[in-house]
Amino acid sequence: MRHINGLAWCSQAVMEAAEELSEAAIGTAPKAASAERESGFEPELVAAYLEDAATALDAATIASEACTATAARLRELATEARLAAAENGAVQDSAAAQDLEALERTLTVLEEEALAALTAAAPEQLLVDLKEHAARELAPYRSRMGVVQLRQVERQFVQKQLLAHTTCRASACST
Repeated sequence: MRHINGLAWCSQAVMEAAEELSEAAIGTAPKAASAERESGFEPELVAAYLEDAATALDAATIASEACTATAARLRELATEARLAAAENGAVQDSAAAQDLEALERTLTVLEEEALAALTAAAPEQLLVDLKEHAARELAPYRSRMGVVQLRQVERQFVQKQLLAHTTCRASACST
């Protein structure tokens, strides 16, 4: 039961209840139940995203061997997603959620491997510069953040900047 705070809310609740009553009398499903919404995790959308990521990795010039291997694995995962969708058709939600969780774990491992390869292939001076940049950006927040939180934010900042630098080098832009 919903709590009604005023007359305007009351009239809206009465109108909603009347609409639900008329839908129940006619035998139609409520709008929310009848409208099938896309979650964004449909197998075809996931596969297209993985294909796009693989294409972007193919263009990388730094740590190209690791990027090529990761791109090949992403294409395999895209193919698996499409095949699983074709085989299962109307998959139960719990099975689909488990598949997405397994995919997420695999993608997390691939991301960690790619970042490790990029970090290993990056010039020492670039990494030093990125860490100095992170220290300057985080200086105003040092007194309000814990050591663990600062370390995590610094690591994320350096990784993001390294990826941006790598992307710029691959597309021949300057930072």
